[in-house]
Amino acid sequence: MVNITVNINDLEWEESKEYPPGTGVKILSDGSGMTPRVILLKLPPDWYMESHIHHYAEQHLILEGEYESRGRIYPEGTFRTIPPGSDHGPFITTKWTVIMVTWCALHT
Repeated sequence: MVNITVNINDLEWEESKEYPPGTGVKILSDGSGMTPRVILLKLPPDWYMESHIHHYAEQHLILEGEYESRGRIYPEGTFRTIPPGSDHGPFITTKWTVIMVTWCALHT
């Protein structure tokens, strides 16, 4: 694993090409080598993303705002781990929301 140090305040929000329009992204770790991929997502109000599946575990830490998924609201301060191969979403926001998302291989 590589030592990575990033101050998120030094990074500008970029328009994401991988998410629905209006999504801002800051890449903290690109997932190369043995490091996990870690990003910050800034989601606008009325943002929507379909459910989907990943081959890796996905973790969310909601830093600001909240999102709804499958009828449940996940508020600021919530940490979630979504196992690999799990269908998750859809995701809906009603206000500005910032989430730290990590993808990694979990070892049991």
